[in-house]
Amino acid sequence: MTERDMPAAGVPAGVRRNVEPQMHEAEGPCMPAGIPGAVPPTDLGIPLTDLTGPLEATPERVLNRSAVVFLGCLAACAFGVAVCGLLPAVYPLHLDAYVVSLLGKYLCFALLALSIDLIWGYLGILSLGHGAFFGLGAYVAGMHLMREIGGRGVYGNPALPDFMVFLNWKSLPWYWQGSDNFLFTCLLVILVPGLAAYVFGRPAFRSRVSGVYFSIITQAVTFALMLAFFRNEMGFGGNNGLTDFKSLLGVNLQSKYMITGLFCASALALGTGYILCRVIVASRLGRVFVAVRDAESRTRFIGYRVENVKSAAFVFSAVLAGLAGALYVPQVGIVNPGVFAPLFSVEMVVCVALGGRGRLYGAVIGALAVNIAKTFFTTALPDVWLFFLGALFVVVTLVLPDGLAGIPDRLRGSLTALKAKSGAGA
Repeated sequence: MTERDMPAAGVPAGVRRNVEPQMHEAEGPCMPAGIPGAVPPTDLGIPLTDLTGPLEATPERVLNRSAVVFLGCLAACAFGVAVCGLLPAVYPLHLDAYVVSLLGKYLCFALLALSIDLIWGYLGILSLGHGAFFGLGAYVAGMHLMREIGGRGVYGNPALPDFMVFLNWKSLPWYWQGSDNFLFTCLLVILVPGLAAYVFGRPAFRSRVSGVYFSIITQAVTFALMLAFFRNEMGFGGNNGLTDFKSLLGVNLQSKYMITGLFCASALALGTGYILCRVIVASRLGRVFVAVRDAESRTRFIGYRVENVKSAAFVFSAVLAGLAGALYVPQVGIVNPGVFAPLFSVEMVVCVALGGRGRLYGAVIGALAVNIAKTFFTTALPDVWLFFLGALFVVVTLVLPDGLAGIPDRLRGSLTALKAKSGAGA
């Protein structure tokens, strides 16, 4: 086996197969890989020799300046909110429990937006149904919280949730078994969204479904899930969903310590998810992501199994979304089929676009900005909110194509151009 037959370092097995010099009719005049000095014209953003060779280029730093700034701001804000949330009410810096839980909810949405940006910004996979994975994680967490109620429910049944007693269910369905175990629930929060993403995504990517067709299919899937979860026969509470949670790990969900703890867990999950995404996109595998996004056919032609790359990224993104949903439920106290609504998924895509896709931290900025604005407008001017969101999306797309996160770069470029012009004039 020659060096060219070996998978490139840093790229998981199965992503790259044996590369032989060959021509592909659909690619047109493309030079075979392996010819010394041959760098075919490409819009990959990196030369094809970087992908077919040993990838000797210096890899991007995982914790670059923007990553350090983002993580530092996140840690500082999380620490400040946690301290202010635990202060007694007589202190002027005290934060009400409602505000802390609201901020925790924002962080969950930011983690969901981050998961979308990983596949959309770096792989070009636009999912308009990522709320489905968020909802699956939310329902898994909600099932555990319902089991923790035990005999404290309205009907006092220690074995069945109240809605099952009301609907004359005699026993728990098989898929509710084990939901009373916290560790098993944590495992399911990862496995259920990940498995759902693999079962749906793998056949789609093997069939080379992409672009607008993939987006429409994802939207149809999440809409089908919403209709299914509305049915009482599914055993998930129907249109009322799962609610009236009492405690988590024996601690009252309404206590300030639990509320602050859930907020800190959300901040930790967001920071960890961001670091993991940075590790991926800064690696050589991340360069393959960009190659797939910018020239999928050519990447496939030089020997990469594009369907494996897309499947792995889609599953990992779904796991992040499911984790966000699991942290969201105990902080809002309810989960219903509304989390599967296509509008929710589209709204999160808008958050990524507004923040600036392909930056990771831009998705977080967009999610926080949109949800803070939503909280204000839906309270003060509820009839104006959707118009404001649409106008904001149009303005940012036309004026700031790189999103809110691209403003510093645009300002820096303008200042550099101004200095160059002034120097030339002098």
